[in-house]
Amino acid sequence: MSNHYHILIETPNANLSRVMRHINGVYTQRYNRLKRTDGPLFRGRYKAVLVSQDEHLLQLSRYIHRNPIETTIPMVERLEDYLWSSYPAFVGLQEPEDWLEREFTYQLLKQPKPFEDYRNYVMRGVDEDTKQFHEKGNMGAIFGDEMFKQWVFDELMPKLAAAGKSRVLQPNLSMPIVVEGVAAYYNTTPEALLKCTRGPQHDNEPRKVAMYLSQELAAARLVEIADYFNLNHYGSVGFTTYQIRQRKKADRQFSCKLSELIRGLIKFDR
Repeated sequence: MSNHYHILIETPNANLSRVMRHINGVYTQRYNRLKRTDGPLFRGRYKAVLVSQDEHLLQLSRYIHRNPIETTIPMVERLEDYLWSSYPAFVGLQEPEDWLEREFTYQLLKQPKPFEDYRNYVMRGVDEDTKQFHEKGNMGAIFGDEMFKQWVFDELMPKLAAAGKSRVLQPNLSMPIVVEGVAAYYNTTPEALLKCTRGPQHDNEPRKVAMYLSQELAAARLVEIADYFNLNHYGSVGFTTYQIRQRKKADRQFSCKLSELIRGLIKFDR
C-alpha cells in the first residue's frame, strides 16, 4: 500500500520477529540505496495477527488482496492491474514466485476451478466478520472462532497470567462486557453489580471483582469506573482494586477463580 504492507505468512518455527527484522531491514537498505537516503523507513513495531487455518485464513487472504480497491480513492480500477500484489498469481495471470503458497488457500475454497473461483470469491467483497475485526479501534491479535481462541489461551500462552491473555485475545473489552460476564459467573444481574449500597461491602465480592476487572481488562480509569459503578469518588475504586490484588496474592483458590472468570469472559466479546 502507500505507507504500509500486508503479508500473510506461516511461521512453523515461531520466528516471526526475526523474519520481520530481515524483511524490513533488507527492504529499507534497498530503498535507501535507490533513493539515496538513509535512516529507518518504518515507524514503530509491526502489527501481528494470529489467524486460524480455516475459513478465517481464506477471508484474510481476500481482505489483503482487496486492499488496493478498498481505499477511499481506489489505487487501481482492476485488482489484477496492481503491481505490488500476489493477486495476479492467485488468479492465474502470472507465474507465482517460488515462495508463494497458493494451494492451501485453494483447498480452503473447496472449488473445482481455483483461478476462476478464487477471483469470484474475492470479487464478492469483504465479509462482515473480517470487516468488523479490522474496523475495531484496538484490533485484536487473534482472528478465529471461539474454539481457536480457547486453544490459544490454554496451549500457546501457558506462562502468561489470565489478565494478560485476555488483553491479547480481546483487547477491545468494555466495562459493559466485563460486568455482563462477571454477573453471569456469579449468577446475578449487571444491575445488581452497578447498584451502590451504603455501608461496608465486605461480602459484595461480585461487585468488587467487576471493578477490578474493569481496570485490568477494559483499561478503564478509576474515575470512569467510579462513574459507571455509581460511586461518588474514585478513591473507593482504588481501595477496592487494591483489596482484590492483595486477596489474589494470598488466596490461591480465589486467584484460580479469577482466572476461570477471565477465561470465560472471552466469549462475551461482541
